Amino acid sequence: MNPSTAMATVVVDELVRNDVRQVVLCPGSRNAPVAFALFEAANRGELTLHVRVDERSAGYFALGLGRASGRPAAVVCTSGTAVANLHPAVLEAHHSGVGLLLITADRPPELHGTGANQTIDQRGIFGSAAVTVDFPVAERRAGLNPVWRGLVCRGVARAETGRPVQLNIPFREPLVPTFGDEWPDQLVGRPGGLRWTTSSAARSVPGNRVDFPLPARTLMVVGSGDAARATSAAGVAAKAGWPVVAEPVGAAAAIAGGAHVLRGGPLLLGTGALPESLRPDAVVVVGRPTLSRGVRGLMDRVPVYGIGDHPQWTDPQFVATHVRGWLDQDDLVHVTGHDHSWLAGWQDAEDGAAEAVGALLAAEPWPTGLHVARDVVAALPPGATLFLGSSNTVRDVDLIARHRVDIAVHANRGVAGIDGNLSTAAVVSLGGGAPTYALVGDLTFLHDANGLLIGPGEQRPDLTVVVLNDDGGGIFSLLEQGAAEHRASFERVFGTPHGVDLAALCRAHGVAHTEAATPADLRRALDPAPGLRVVEIKATRDGLRDLHARLRSAVGAAIA
Repeated sequence: MNPSTAMATVVVDELVRNDVRQVVLCPGSRNAPVAFALFEAANRGELTLHVRVDERSAGYFALGLGRASGRPAAVVCTSGTAVANLHPAVLEAHHSGVGLLLITADRPPELHGTGANQTIDQRGIFGSAAVTVDFPVAERRAGLNPVWRGLVCRGVARAETGRPVQLNIPFREPLVPTFGDEWPDQLVGRPGGLRWTTSSAARSVPGNRVDFPLPARTLMVVGSGDAARATSAAGVAAKAGWPVVAEPVGAAAAIAGGAHVLRGGPLLLGTGALPESLRPDAVVVVGRPTLSRGVRGLMDRVPVYGIGDHPQWTDPQFVATHVRGWLDQDDLVHVTGHDHSWLAGWQDAEDGAAEAVGALLAAEPWPTGLHVARDVVAALPPGATLFLGSSNTVRDVDLIARHRVDIAVHANRGVAGIDGNLSTAAVVSLGGGAPTYALVGDLTFLHDANGLLIGPGEQRPDLTVVVLNDDGGGIFSLLEQGAAEHRASFERVFGTPHGVDLAALCRAHGVAHTEAATPADLRRALDPAPGLRVVEIKATRDGLRDLHARLRSAVGAAIA
């Protein structure tokens, strides 16, 4: 057995002992020793091996596996730019608090700085977003088995705390198995399949609880993050009579806590000026809200109290007065009174806004992104899972769709990029058994088109991808650069029309495609069915900015 094969075999065995059972492999030469070892371990039933040819998609696939299972998954790649292509997924994992193992094959030290092919300085390439564990070059000598196993344990232990971890492993040739000489000592792990080194995660900060007054007229905002934290905090809102504005990924957890989650809460906050009766005396922010400018604007005007991760709390505007790690019903003693008209006033505003929105959309030709967001969420079967793409789609759902506790909602909100969304959605499908859907825009779809590239021997997801295709970057129409004074430059550098034939693209990948031209077509296309399929809805970006302005105006008039 040659040194590279020996090290790779031990690394894979120790990963299994550390309960890393989902591994995504990208083909390459320098990572060949690990590829052989993974293939053998998968054949023995010790782990599940997924093979993807694009490292960026593979990174997001591994991220999704970790998010779905609650255990760190691993992605394995060769040296050079292959490693750099994992960086977007690493950033998403880092900011989402999802453990991820990056097993990056490297050239040995003597090849660095020589102009050798596919050789870069990849140690620590992910900067502060990942912990780096450097392996020594394997040599034919005794005593290395505990070193290799111990380094794997260190890496997994860090990943189990919700951190991306890079195991950077240099391999010398030969990179394929050779047979002949025995290894100088035994390459075995601990008896009984145990880890070489066991460890326990650090406990949360003790006493990190609310210890300050909470006004009766408080508004709670729930973003992405720990569902248990959101449910616990929402229990306080339910008892105290506080309304809750929850983003799509946090709504179910807030409702599970018994709170009243406002439909269209961001619309109510985004009208420009709340009437006096709806102005809170404080805002409690749970987790990490990222979607609504109305929410951010509100937090500029009243005291803000955060309930989130310590010490990485969410406060990009630097307005938080207090931040604590937990809020539950033991903290009701800090609530200063109960205003029965407070929640009732918000519920009346919610009803008025819903009526105004319904009337406006009824008069608007179908489809717009708002129509599609409303109709997709409403049509999903009970128990379904929905993945929301970044950009406009998740915001449209946030603005317009009713909250459903009978479906699970996922999104990549760590850094909210449009990359890797199809790959993450595919994993969400593989992890469940529930009918799974993704709602994405056309640029998000095209950005991860390689997520459709699944080999014939790989497990295929049962996933319906709904693509709202408005031929470009619709979200920019709603931002400052979409204003009339920037019309001359807008379409070329922000609208970015592409003209791609999505049906032909799907056909090239062997993926079923259908076009939904009416609401009835869409409802039929959303009937549960096996396999990977794409439902395309063609729309236009013309008038999008005006539509949203009229929407805000109608809601503002309804609640005034």
